[in-house]
Amino acid sequence: MSRRNGLTLSKNESRARQSSKSLLFRLVLIGCAGVSLTGCAGYNLGPVNGQSAGANSVQVRPFVNETLEPHLTDAVTSQLRKQIQRDATFRLATRDDGDIVVSGTIIRYGRLELSFAPKDSLTARDYRLSLAAKVKATERSTGKVILDEDLTGFTIMRVNNDLVSSERQALPILAGELAKTITSRLSEGTW
Repeated sequence: MSRRNGLTLSKNESRARQSSKSLLFRLVLIGCAGVSLTGCAGYNLGPVNGQSAGANSVQVRPFVNETLEPHLTDAVTSQLRKQIQRDATFRLATRDDGDIVVSGTIIRYGRLELSFAPKDSLTARDYRLSLAAKVKATERSTGKVILDEDLTGFTIMRVNNDLVSSERQALPILAGELAKTITSRLSEGTW
């Protein structure tokens, strides 16, 4: 007989209690393993449009800038090339013609005030920058249009002392957000 909390338990009762605790622990452990193993059951590594990674190459032509904001063409084209390489769904065609040709026109650059200086309600402190482009992707061999949409990228910019310097620093981030949107539409497309 063992004594616990002022109660006397027989050896059989003590073994039964330990056995039930052990069984409960095993069930919890099996349940956790089952949940963790099935949690990623729907995840696919690589392209989601049914193609194998790197099967097609993409040529990125410089975008045309129809806005009054300078330097957008270089930033968008550069960031789009980097994002295509980072995504790895496609190979970037750098020296030869790609299977898919991506071109576009930057149609809108916007700056919207989000918050103002605490003691000056006319001075904006944070802006929401937006960059929109009409993007077209075509298959080189067939001329089939794969993508023909207006796509937009957004970012938040905090103005330090100089609006021009702050915008210059935010431009690669904004172009990168647009590039992510374009790359996502290309890689997730069903064509």
